[in-house]
Amino acid sequence: MELNRKENKARPGGVKYTITLEQKGKWMELISKACRYDFYHSWTYHSLDNSKGKVLMFVYEEGPDFIAIPLIKRSIPDAEYYDMSSVYGYSGPVSNQEFEDLSPGFTGRFKNAFLDFLREEKVVTIFSRLNPFFNQTLLLEPFGGLVANGKVVVFDLGLSIEVQRQNYHGGVLRKIRKLREKGYYVKEGGTDEDIKNFVSIYTSNMLRVDASETYYFDEPYFKTLLRADEFDARLLFVYDKDDYPVCGAVVVHTNGIMQAHLLGTRTAWLADSPAKLLTEEITIMGRKLGAKYYNLGGGLGFKEDSLFLWKTNFSSLTFEYQTWRFVADPETYNALLLQQEIDPHTEVDFFPLYRLQAHKV
Repeated sequence: MELNRKENKARPGGVKYTITLEQKGKWMELISKACRYDFYHSWTYHSLDNSKGKVLMFVYEEGPDFIAIPLIKRSIPDAEYYDMSSVYGYSGPVSNQEFEDLSPGFTGRFKNAFLDFLREEKVVTIFSRLNPFFNQTLLLEPFGGLVANGKVVVFDLGLSIEVQRQNYHGGVLRKIRKLREKGYYVKEGGTDEDIKNFVSIYTSNMLRVDASETYYFDEPYFKTLLRADEFDARLLFVYDKDDYPVCGAVVVHTNGIMQAHLLGTRTAWLADSPAKLLTEEITIMGRKLGAKYYNLGGGLGFKEDSLFLWKTNFSSLTFEYQTWRFVADPETYNALLLQQEIDPHTEVDFFPLYRLQAHKV
């Protein structure tokens, strides 16, 4: 299948094009050339997206150098326009060079090419979650729309497990020792039966916290994720003394970064907090895999809530988490807000605002 290439005639030598999910080989080849990428950028992860939009990756290229952004193009209800979003997780742009090493001329031409692309595609807004481990804000600052969304809690796996334990707070070490004394242990899984067990644990967890439908996943989702070749995804369980799986997590290791993707605990075992033991065991496994960091994530909505504080009992190291909320077509954006009688200056933390009512349904 031919790439949808368009010569950027205003800037000789520059080429802009898109890669779709149908071009699996091209997608995988390009991402593999990025100097930094996470599993959230992979073809496999994007193929699992259920947002009912068209998945694509915009690419701007000059010779061997490129900048690419994977996005999902969605129709705006009752309008002839579109908007773009990122997958769930830490995505954003990638490049074959560090962002700080890209020349101002190259990034400026990328910006012009990308703005041209948005106009051609009738895109009103872009919402993209950014990766806290990559310096993507350097590239996106000239566009505007960067929003600080809080922090994620991170383990530095360059520290020894002994030093890590010295940094625990809130009785975490004592609790982990007590769990081991009670007979709890951690074991990796991967069979169809293991996946079924994890779906049960995870789904009941989501029902308990009244999560939105976007946080629910079926067995085929996990089978695809855990058996992918583009990254190292693993399923781990905490078993009680009766060898019953009471807590589980899917973690993914890519290029030195381990992400806590999804985690759940059976309600009847919450009081024992087996997730504490699981968390420590994952860091031990991460060291063996050569990971540099293990990202525990933030609080709900990346607020500094009880979940965030629970995580900071393990590590005081935090990274800034940001989103990119770019209005490409301000005139149409304001018209859409006016149409729905939404105050553009509202304090509601939601973007784009014209999707707010649909989000509440």
